[in-house]
Amino acid sequence: MAISRTVAYITGMAEKLTIGFLGAGKMASALAKGFLKAGLIVPADLIASDPIEAARISFTAETTARTVTANTEIVQVSNVLIIAVKPATVSEVLAEIRDQVTGAQVIISIAGGITLSKLEGGLNAGMRVIRVMPNTPAMVGCSASAYALGRDATQADGELAQRLLTAVGMAFQVKEPLLDAVTGLSGSGPAYVCMIIEALSDGGVAAGLPRDIATKLAAQTVLGSAKMVLDTGAHPGALKDMVTSPGGTTIEGVHELEKGGLRAALISAVRAASDKSRKLGQG
Repeated sequence: MAISRTVAYITGMAEKLTIGFLGAGKMASALAKGFLKAGLIVPADLIASDPIEAARISFTAETTARTVTANTEIVQVSNVLIIAVKPATVSEVLAEIRDQVTGAQVIISIAGGITLSKLEGGLNAGMRVIRVMPNTPAMVGCSASAYALGRDATQADGELAQRLLTAVGMAFQVKEPLLDAVTGLSGSGPAYVCMIIEALSDGGVAAGLPRDIATKLAAQTVLGSAKMVLDTGAHPGALKDMVTSPGGTTIEGVHELEKGGLRAALISAVRAASDKSRKLGQG
C-alpha cells in the first residue's frame, strides 16, 4: 500500500510532506531517490540547497527536484529539514538557519559524528531534532540505518523517521551513544563490502575468469549470502559451515582468510571508524 504523502502523524494536521535537503551530495541524492521511489513524496515537494553547482546539477539529474544555493530558502518551504552537509560545516549551516527554523519543523541530521547536543545547541530552544546514520544503499532501497531522538522530538517525530528510513531499507531506533558504532559498521560498511567484492573479483581474474564475469559473480555471491542471513535468521557461522565440507575447497580458502587476518581487519575497521565518529562529535 502506498504511503500517504502527509505528515498528519507529526503535527496532528493534514499537512503535506515537504522535504528540504541542506546539502545535495551523494547521500542526499541517495535518500531523495529512495523517498521518491517509495512514493513518500513527489519531486515538486522536494528541494535541496548546495553552494556547489555540480552537486546541484547532479541532484536534479537524479531526482528531477529543484535545487537552490541558499539554505534559508529551503527552510522557508520545507516542514522536514535534512541536514546533509559535511560534519565540519554543520555549525555554519545551523547558525545560518537558526532564527528561521520553527517548532513546527522536524530537523533530521545525517552528518556523521555530530551529536544531538551540538545540533540542539546550534538552534533555538525547543527544536525537534533527530540524529540519523543511514548508508548509501538507500539509493537501491537497501539502506541500513539507525536514529536517535533529541530531547524535544516527539514519538510522532520518531515514527516519521522510521517511515522515511524504512522506505529506503531497514531502520532501528537506538540510544545516541550507539550511533558511533552504527557509523563504523553500517555507515562505513558499504566501503568495506565493496573492497571485498573487488578483492573477490581480483581472485577470480587471477584464477582465469574474465573481469566482468568475476565481478558479477562476486557481487551476486555477497548479495545472496546477505539475503540468506536476513531471510533465514541463521547465524552467519552456521551458514558458513553449510558450505565448508571436510577436506574440501572452501575450508582451504577459509584457512587462507584466517591466516590473512580477515576477521581482525574488519573488526578493527569498524572500531576505527566508530572511534573517528566519536572524535568528530567531541571536536
